[in-house]
Order: sequence, then structure tokens, then C-alpha cells
Amino acid sequence: MDLIERAAEKMKKAGGSLVERAAEKMAQSTEKKSTVGSPVIHPSPVAAEAVAAVEAPMSAPLTGSEPERRPGKRVNIDIASLKARNFITPDSETTTMAEEFRIVKRSLLLNAFAKGDGAIRNGNLILVTSTQPGEGKTFCSVNLAMSIASERDTTVLLVDADTHKPEVLRTLGVEGGKGLVDVISDNNLDLSDCLMRTNVENLVLLPAGRQHNSTTELLASERMGDIVEEIAKRYPDRIVIFDSPPALASSISSVLALHVGQILFVVEAERTREPQLKEALSLVSSCQHINLLLNKSRYSAGDKKFGSYYGYGA
Repeated sequence: MDLIERAAEKMKKAGGSLVERAAEKMAQSTEKKSTVGSPVIHPSPVAAEAVAAVEAPMSAPLTGSEPERRPGKRVNIDIASLKARNFITPDSETTTMAEEFRIVKRSLLLNAFAKGDGAIRNGNLILVTSTQPGEGKTFCSVNLAMSIASERDTTVLLVDADTHKPEVLRTLGVEGGKGLVDVISDNNLDLSDCLMRTNVENLVLLPAGRQHNSTTELLASERMGDIVEEIAKRYPDRIVIFDSPPALASSISSVLALHVGQILFVVEAERTREPQLKEALSLVSSCQHINLLLNKSRYSAGDKKFGSYYGYGA
């Protein structure tokens, strides 16, 4: 027997004797019985360690375990405040506005989850923007998110992408934190670190993040493209809504239009002029699926409001 064979035989005998001694000690410990009832077993710590030492190399996984997923921050949306300001809330009554947003979201959802020839690339990513400030884009973004969150099989990620003037979190009564800009600018920061789970079922928030002088360039970067693709494909049942700056006020909306599959373009009634609207639409024309939403329209006393047939608009 050569040197290698003798060494192997010695290791085998040592391992076997170690297991035998451990088993013997465990057997001895099981003989101790309680004065009443069934026997109480107290394995010897030394024996347990000995068995574990011998069996560990055989039971250890071949590859490293999956990293633990870090849950996002938990925040509470001020539901009462939203309801007082006529926003759609989970417990709100059926109103004209709620019914109107049901119609708006249905078209967007059909496009988002279309299959076959009708499928839209990144159709579940929706950009909400307008021509100029004050037309109600954030109001529409929040209401759209709330309405879609009421769907049973769909989750919503509402992204505050108006990095110059973030309004989403303030509207919801939530304090901000690290967000979209931070994730793009820091390769070591994971998107899940910035997500905010809310007290509204199926609704998650992503803040705008810190101010940055090169926000537009960051949003146009390859890193942003990778993040968007990850969001779109990792959660196929999730709708992502980007509340963007107005098209004529910032170049951010034109950059985001390169990544999304649909745009909801908010137009204020009796204010937005046709030349301005055409110019703004041309800036986001890289997205082929643009829907116009007329906001702040007025009804005369003799007009029938939507839903009045069923008493909703009465």
C-alpha cells in the first residue's frame, strides 16, 4: 500500500470512529427518562457537533445561496387628505371622476397586456405629461395609479419622474428619500432599496431622488435603459406610471418617451393652445402610442354629465 492509500485508509478509520463515538454518546443520552410521561431526549452537544463535522462536507450546497431580497420602506398615504381633495381613494364612493378614470385606464390596460400582433413594447410603462405646468398631470397620475391599484391582478409602481419639481409624494402626504436619480447615478444602489410600499394595496412608490445637474443625461444613459427594461420585464403584471415634467418646461419628458410604451398626455380645457400642443407632442413623438386626456373641462347647466343616467352624476 503506497503512501496515498495509507493516508486515505487512516482518514476513513478516523472518520468512522468519530461517527461511532458520536452515535454511542447520543444513544446513552436517550436512556435518561422523565419520571412521568414519555422519555425526554437530550442529545449530547459534543455528539451533535461531531456528526455535523463529519456530514457537513456532504450536505453543503455546491453553489452560493441566493442573496436575501431587501424589502422596501413602508409608508402610509394620507387617505383622508386625498379624499378631502377629491382624489380617488380605495374606499371612495362611486363618482363621476372615478367612472371616467375607469374608462381611461381600461384602454391603457388593454394596450399594456396585449399579446401577439397587438403587443406593444414596454406597453406596461406609461408616461403622464402635459404641455405646460398647471394642467393637472400629477393629479391625473395619482388618480390613474389609484384606479389601477384597485384591479385585482395588477400592481402599480408610481414613479415621481418630475425631478425638478417633484409633487407625487407631497400630494400623497409621504416624505421622500432616495429615488430614481440616485439609482441611476449610483451603480451600487439597488432599485429595491428605494421602493416604498404603501398602505394602499397593490400601490408602490419610487421617489424622484436627489437633485442633479445632469438629470436629463442620466435619464438618457444606458444605465437608465437597463433599469427600465428590468422593471418592464421582471414584473409583467405591473403597470409603471411615470409622472413627468411638462414637455415644454423640461427635456426630461422627451427622454422618458424613448423608454415607455404609452403616453397619457394631459390637456387643460380652454387653456392649452393648438400650436403649443402640437409642439409638445412633437417632442414626445418617439412613443407611437399617445393618448390625450382633456382635463378641467366644464359643463353647462343643461348638459348631461357622464354617468347621470345611473345617478352617478346627479
